[in-house]
Order: sequence, then C-alpha cells, then structure tokens
Amino acid sequence: ILLFDGVCLLCSTFVHFLLDHNADQRIHFCALQSTHVGWAAPLIRHGLPLDVSTVVLIDECGAHVRSSAALRTLRHCGAPYCFLYALAALPRPLRDFGYRMVAASRYRLFGKDDGSACRRMTKAVRARFLST
Repeated sequence: ILLFDGVCLLCSTFVHFLLDHNADQRIHFCALQSTHVGWAAPLIRHGLPLDVSTVVLIDECGAHVRSSAALRTLRHCGAPYCFLYALAALPRPLRDFGYRMVAASRYRLFGKDDGSACRRMTKAVRARFLST
C-alpha cells in the first residue's frame, strides 16, 4: 500500500505514473486524506503516527517513508525507472534531505490537485485504490 498526499499535485502525478508503469500491479494506493478505515491499521502496526504527512510504502519488508518509500516503489516499475532504485545506495539522511526540500515546497512548486484533471479509471485501476 502506498499512502500519499491526495491534495499534492506532484504526489498524484507520481501515483498516475505508477499506474502506467507498475509492471506487476502489486501496489495499491490510498490518499492520506481518505476516510477509509483500512489505511490506519498498517500505520499503527508499524508504529507510525496517524498524522503522518509524508509518502509511506507498506510492503512485505515493513514500512518505508520519504525517499525510501519513493525509491522502493520505483523498484516495481519497468526499465528504465526501476534502475532509479540504485539511488537507495546514497545515505538515507542525504536522500531524505532532498526529499524534505521538495516536500516543503510541493504545493508552491507543483500546485494542488483540485480534481479537475481526474483520470478515467477502469474497474481494475479503481480496485487498486482504497476508496474514501
């Protein structure tokens, strides 16, 4: 499960990118603003706060946040995008510094997703989202 900021246009664009390039289609999505009751349980299970404000990937290896979540998610994409996971070799504090710099300005740089450019979702794609 990838938990993301559903208001952030950059984050929503990343989710759409993953929908197009996630070869094994194992990633499911849930906006942090969702009222779906299922998204909180993995956070609690992994000791993360419910008011998390960063991307979170919950997979078979545990919970991953910030740059680790984004890079681990790209591993599920086809080439050449999966090769970006090699950036995980950089020290996490350095990666997370870059992540935090972008995250702090994401609304100013990329805007907010107001839903006006919604993507048409097939039933199969819709099934990959924990709905509100």
